[in-house]
Amino acid sequence: MRATPALGPEAAAPAGDGPLAWLARHETVVLARLNEFLAIPSVSTRAEHRADVARCAAWLAAELRRIGLTAECLATPGHPVVLAEWRGAPRDVPTVLIYGHYDVQPPEPLGPWASPPFTGTVRDGRLYARGAADDKGQLWVHVAALEACLAARGALPVNVVMLVEGEEEVGSPSLAGVVAAERARLACDYIVISDTVMLSPEVPNILGSMRGLAYFELTARSAATDLHSGQYGGVVANAAAGLARAVASLVDPGGRVAIPGFYDDVREPSPARREELARFPFEEERFASDSGIDVLIGEEGYTALERLWLRPTCEVNGIFGGYIGEGAKTVIPSAAAAKVSFRLVPDQTPERVERLLLTHLASLALPGVRIDLRRLSGSLPWRTRGNTAGLAAARRALRTAFAGDPVGGGTGGTIPIVPELARSFDAEILLIGFGLPGENAHAPNEWLDLETFRRGARAVVALYEELGSRTGRES
Repeated sequence: MRATPALGPEAAAPAGDGPLAWLARHETVVLARLNEFLAIPSVSTRAEHRADVARCAAWLAAELRRIGLTAECLATPGHPVVLAEWRGAPRDVPTVLIYGHYDVQPPEPLGPWASPPFTGTVRDGRLYARGAADDKGQLWVHVAALEACLAARGALPVNVVMLVEGEEEVGSPSLAGVVAAERARLACDYIVISDTVMLSPEVPNILGSMRGLAYFELTARSAATDLHSGQYGGVVANAAAGLARAVASLVDPGGRVAIPGFYDDVREPSPARREELARFPFEEERFASDSGIDVLIGEEGYTALERLWLRPTCEVNGIFGGYIGEGAKTVIPSAAAAKVSFRLVPDQTPERVERLLLTHLASLALPGVRIDLRRLSGSLPWRTRGNTAGLAAARRALRTAFAGDPVGGGTGGTIPIVPELARSFDAEILLIGFGLPGENAHAPNEWLDLETFRRGARAVVALYEELGSRTGRES
C-alpha cells in the first residue's frame, strides 16, 4: 500500500500548540510530502536521470520556500545544489548549517524489490523506497522539524542555512567549489548532518569518527576481441581469470588488506577508545540477523565495531566480464572489470592508496593480461574534536525522544564533504543519523523506520532549542 497513513495515533498528540503537537497533528501530510520527494528518481550516477536530478532540486527548493525559508538552486558543473536560509533569529543566536543530499543510488537490481523503488510503500511500520534512509528520509526529519517550529511559533530558535547537494553518491565533486564560493553565506557555529545509522532502535549514535574512501575501477585486457575457448584455450590469456587473480590478491585470508605498505599510515585505535566501544550495547548476533547474514567476518584481532568504525577495508563492489547471458557461450574474455573500494582511517589518503595499489598490481605475475586502474572518487577520513558544547546539547536533545543513552560511536561509511566542511568553518560538526541497522541503503528494499522518523523529528526540534539557548552553548 502507498505510504499515506499517519506515522502514529493522532490521539497520542502532545497537548498544546507547540512544534511537537504540530508534528503529531500533521504526520499524514508530512509523510505524503516525503513520498513526493521519494518519487523523483534523482539517480546522480546516470546521465539519463540528469533531468530528474534537476527536477528534484527544484522541487526541494520550492518545499523549503513553502515552509518559510528562502531557497535557490545553484548551478554547478554537475548537479544543482540547493541553498536555503532562515535568518530571523537575533545575530547573537548561533547559526546551524544543515547538510544533506537529495541524490540516490540506482535501484538495480529491480527483481528483489517487493514494491516499486520510487513509490513510497509502508509495510510493518517501515517506509520502503530508494532514498528512504539515504538520505531523503533523514533529511526530511529536519524539514519536518523546521516546518513544525515555523508553523507553531512563527520562528526558529536558531538561524539556519541548509546545504543540500545532488552529487553525494558520486563523491561530491562539485560541492567544494560551492562551499568556497558561498563561504560567507555558509558561515556557521554548528554543522548538523543526518545521514548515518543509530546503534539500535533505542540507542542514538552521535558520530565520533567516519571512514574515508578510495574508489577504483580495475580493467583487465588480454586480446583485441573475445576468442573461441576451444580454438584458443590453453594458449591465450583470459582477462576475466587474470582479473580474478588480481582481485583475490588484495585481501589475505585473515581479513587484512594484502597490499604492501597499506597499513603504514594507519593510526591504531587507542586503548581507551577500544575500551569505550567494548561497553557499547552492541549485539553482534542481532546485527548479523538484522542485516540478513549468518556470520560476521573481518580482520582478525578486532571486534565487529572496531572493524566497522576504526579499521580500513577493501571490498569488491562489482565484477563483470565475458559472457553472462542465458545458456552457454564458450569464449575466452578479452576484457573484464571490477569496482573496488577502500574505506580509510586516519592517517590514510586516497592518493597514497592509489600509488600503493598501482605498485601492487604492477608486481603481479599475470602473463598476457594488462590491468589498468582508474580512480573514481576519494575522500579523507574524519574524527570529531572530542567533548564539546554541541555534543552535550545533542545528547540532551536525543534523550528527550529515545530511551537509550546516546553513544559517541562512529560509522564505516563516508560523507565526502565532511572533511571539507571541517577545514572551511570553525564549527562543531554533529553527525546524528536516524537510520537503523539492516536498512538496506544502496540495496533493494531500502527502508526507513517510521517510529524512528517520528522520534527523530522530535529530537531535532529539541536540538535546535538546545543549540539556540545559552545553556546549550555553554555546557
